Amino acid sequence: MKIDAHVIFLILVFAAVFTAGQAAIGLLTVATQKRRVNKRLKVAEKIDGVSALVMELRKQRGLNADGKRGERLRWLSNLIVASGVPYDPKKWALYIGLAAVVGGMAGAIVLKNPVMFIPGALLVGGAGPIFYLKFMVAKRAKALGFQLPQALEIIVRSLEAGHPVPTAINLVGREMSDPIGSEFGMAADEIAYGATMEQAVARMSERCQHPDVDLFAATVRLQERTGGNLTGLLKLNAATVRERHKMRLKIQAASSEGRASALILTAAPFCAMGFIMISSPHFYGDVIHEPIVKWGLVGLGVWMFLGNMVMRRMINLRL
Repeated sequence: MKIDAHVIFLILVFAAVFTAGQAAIGLLTVATQKRRVNKRLKVAEKIDGVSALVMELRKQRGLNADGKRGERLRWLSNLIVASGVPYDPKKWALYIGLAAVVGGMAGAIVLKNPVMFIPGALLVGGAGPIFYLKFMVAKRAKALGFQLPQALEIIVRSLEAGHPVPTAINLVGREMSDPIGSEFGMAADEIAYGATMEQAVARMSERCQHPDVDLFAATVRLQERTGGNLTGLLKLNAATVRERHKMRLKIQAASSEGRASALILTAAPFCAMGFIMISSPHFYGDVIHEPIVKWGLVGLGVWMFLGNMVMRRMINLRL
């Protein structure tokens, strides 16, 4: 059986392209990881002095000069700090204003009613940033839970090598990527600024608002007050956090069918209505002005909302 030379040539070309693609992806991944690791260090390169660095990092997280959150609109301040999004009031106001204008124009154009500009602007400009912050909080919390056991193991190995605790924390801030790297780096900077170990870890717990970080802070606080083997406590802490993360993954897998069903049941009516409106615009267009149709659609929307709330309670399992 003879193999055509053209086929061999095509196979070699495919292999070369595939290898080049894998190399490019690898280089991009390494460069992205390095950039993430050095994100906080880039801020430190631009600022001289520990005090100025601490103030700048607190400012970017939406904290005041004392490292505390704002008392007004406490829930919004908690979202801003826990999200990790760089806090810049001027840029945020500009983005929210642009989003409100776009949302208002979209509402007025789609519904062909200038009055709908105000609801569209309020929905996109007001609720949009809140949902974005909540999404970033959830994403950051997931990353923190995944990275914390690795950070604790780095601290344990550093302590076993004879390094002091602040040096071990600073090592995590230098070597690990965000978000855990920035959090431990800020804790190390605050210790260098004059805070105690317990105070720095407590502030990190307040910034992260994560149960696993709270457990780490409680472990450090217990060791500071009662003494004991910190290395052994952190090993136990790392094992506990890792097991909790595995349990969360098991819960997510167990509820995946319910979440998929909820997504399908929610999207199906809108997809069907959109298809009907495109294929036969007069199907609803001829009767949409009838009061019974309007109130019927409102009732269906309320019923769908209640159904989604029930399904959310069924699949929103917490550890």
